[in-house]
Amino acid sequence: MVKIRLKRAGRKKMPVYQIVVADSRSPRDGKFLEVVGHYQPTLKPHSITLKKDRVEYWMHCGAQPTATVNSLIRATGLLYELRMKKLGRSEADIATEMEKWEAAQMARREKRVTLKARRRRAKKEAEAASASSAEG
Repeated sequence: MVKIRLKRAGRKKMPVYQIVVADSRSPRDGKFLEVVGHYQPTLKPHSITLKKDRVEYWMHCGAQPTATVNSLIRATGLLYELRMKKLGRSEADIATEMEKWEAAQMARREKRVTLKARRRRAKKEAEAASASSAEG
């Protein structure tokens, strides 16, 4: 069985992964058929690059992505795009849907960032209040 999975590279505590197509019986960092992308989890935000046409080709041939790679592919919007192609949508419809999807993703990221900032601010205020009450 052919899998689309991660191959670790980089140095100690600084991982960089290649997204590869490999036989499921080969070791994690062993023999592979093709490199179809890269993933850098240490960057903020994470960097994911995919050769979308090659991932689509291999998935069409029956390659199964692992759970982690599946979530990475989903994060790039490729699964959504492939689903629309499978449903028979036109290229123009797919392009407009992908623009909407990207806008929604950006809105989600912005919302997540603002929520984190609010939580940090509230936590600092609570710590300051507890410190001032402990002093007095």
